[in-house]
Amino acid sequence: MALLKEWRDKAYSETANKGDLQRLWTEYFQKERDIYAILLKNPDEVVKGTVKELAEKYSVDVMTMVGFLDGIDESLKERNPIEEMEEDTEVNLGFDKELLYKNMVAAGADWLYNLPEWEEIFSEEKRKELYKEQKDSTTVRKEQKIYPNDPCPCGSGKKYKKCHGKGKF
Repeated sequence: MALLKEWRDKAYSETANKGDLQRLWTEYFQKERDIYAILLKNPDEVVKGTVKELAEKYSVDVMTMVGFLDGIDESLKERNPIEEMEEDTEVNLGFDKELLYKNMVAAGADWLYNLPEWEEIFSEEKRKELYKEQKDSTTVRKEQKIYPNDPCPCGSGKKYKKCHGKGKF
């Protein structure tokens, strides 16, 4: 069985004991935070190796590394073959800094996007800007409805139905 399927079956199990799942995620998030803290110290270095080598490098088990690779994949400059990866699959951790930050915000992972290591990478203003860009990108804005007898938004002073709304009603 491919490692990713094994990880997802375990981490997102519908039948597992809720307490066991909560412990799994609590431990995972701590390990994930530690790996990101190390990676963000040298954000331009592209770390490469097999899944097993990276698990050893960051002192985690292979399943935790698979979960980490699954989580970071959308932020990588060059995606990994995560669907079919095994312990000896070569992978890389070369991430796009802005995209990674935004993806952490999108995931609601404040324990990651608030890591102190980000302070060396982006100024506070830049972090706020990236945060806002990410939040704005998922905000649905409903345009104000214009009714036939409303003033035309073009500023002509005419009713909408007599100006830009002609033929729509």
